[in-house]
Amino acid sequence: MNLTRLLEGLLDYKIYGNRDVNIASITEDSRQVKKRNLFVAVRGLTVDGHKFIPQAIENGASVIVGEIDKTKVKIPRRVTYVKVESSRKALGHLASKFYGDPSEKLKVIGVTGTDGKTTTAFLIYHILATAGKKVGLVSTVAAKIGSKEVDTGLHVTNPDPMTLQLFLVDMTKAGCEFAVVEVTSHGLDQERVSGVNFDSAVLTNITHEHLDYHKNFEEYRDTKTKLFQSAKNFIVLNKDDESSDYILKATTVRNIFYSLKDRSSDFCAQNIREEGGNTIFEVISGVNSFSVQTKLPGEYNVSNSLAAIAVGLEYGIEVDSIKKALQLFKAPKGRLEKIENNKGFEIYIDFAHTPNSLEQVLSLLKKRIDLREKKGKLITIFGCAGERDKVKRPIMGEISSTIADISIFTAEDPRSEELEKIIGQMVIGAKRSKAKGVKYTSEVAEWTPRIVENLKKGHVFFRIPERGEAISFALQKLARKGDTIVICGKGHEKSMAYNGVEYDWSDEEAVKLALKGDVKEITRSN
Repeated sequence: MNLTRLLEGLLDYKIYGNRDVNIASITEDSRQVKKRNLFVAVRGLTVDGHKFIPQAIENGASVIVGEIDKTKVKIPRRVTYVKVESSRKALGHLASKFYGDPSEKLKVIGVTGTDGKTTTAFLIYHILATAGKKVGLVSTVAAKIGSKEVDTGLHVTNPDPMTLQLFLVDMTKAGCEFAVVEVTSHGLDQERVSGVNFDSAVLTNITHEHLDYHKNFEEYRDTKTKLFQSAKNFIVLNKDDESSDYILKATTVRNIFYSLKDRSSDFCAQNIREEGGNTIFEVISGVNSFSVQTKLPGEYNVSNSLAAIAVGLEYGIEVDSIKKALQLFKAPKGRLEKIENNKGFEIYIDFAHTPNSLEQVLSLLKKRIDLREKKGKLITIFGCAGERDKVKRPIMGEISSTIADISIFTAEDPRSEELEKIIGQMVIGAKRSKAKGVKYTSEVAEWTPRIVENLKKGHVFFRIPERGEAISFALQKLARKGDTIVICGKGHEKSMAYNGVEYDWSDEEAVKLALKGDVKEITRSN
């Protein structure tokens, strides 16, 4: 594509050199640059792409896009330089233009929130697909385009702009009318969705998360708000979340509210109950109402369902079709996923990795246990990620040690941080709840369960750094018939990060090995 056309609509730029240049490809990775390529120098969190401009030129770049002044970078006369205010934003715009602005041919629905956004995105996708609409999906779990499903990566927030635009192009080629895109705060702050025209936007909630990156809650909320300011048609907000009023004041587009409590909302749920393994509730919308049945458990999933119902109805989907879709819907992988076994206890894998999501999941499972005639213990296994929000670690330790009978603190992507230190911060919270720590070593694993059984009052916790060992210990030594074990934090993820290396990991595989008497191990280099 010609450079002049690529730059159409891009604001606040200065060009030095020839405009009449044909571009074969766009990239932000100087190693991938070839002849007639456009290289965008992006400032990363640890690496500044401007340092690689010489390499990009050497590899054959015809055009360089960057933020620094022309006088501070050596650009040969044969190479055109485009100075922009934000390279990240420019990359999204250029990627969209290069691929023919695919989002303008689709009704793009953006879904964001701290918790529940993946499930809500899948729900909206399923409602539209069940109604016979051609729809694509881009989520942290997978991208769905027609009959094709693409793994979106190991630890993905939003795909880079080029990849995202390619997904949207494939959707237009497949004849899609809608695209559902899960949008994270990192994706918004890093302009990964820049260049995407959102028709509508949905909020699940904004709770404590990513404060290592966003510094404070207000900055985190402001970043999320950007999505709703970009929506052209309407926005769907959770009335039960305090941030909804803030977002409403910052936007001018038509708004739709849903709530579990507030009957004045556009959509409200009432008479929520579990029957026969299903969640049943009434949807109230003005003077209209209808009953919904879903396999998704818990009030938090009723809230997610309400958001999806609001979107479906707004796009003209019939109530009967929505009811059918919800009844048939299966949760995305790693979302309170039950692992069948013949041991007499229940095992779940869940992605809960925030204080709010952990509390919601544990409260749901504890409530189920309390309703049983023969009560069992609730055992939870989870960690907190390294190089991420440190403030939440004691909060989550306290939540688990308050609700669960037994908590096992373990690894969850320690990255470059010392794992024992991370667990120690979780223990601070556990001690606030007056839970008792039980020392664990492989030598005492045989008699540890007797200690737990003798603690008739109060809650206990263990520190077991190796996640595979923690899972095997829980299933092989601790759990008894009637107990419930939930393994949180990793969900669908397929790797574990230690010191810059992604090692193969699956909670599901670790559980299946544990049930056979084995332990899933990670062999790490020093």
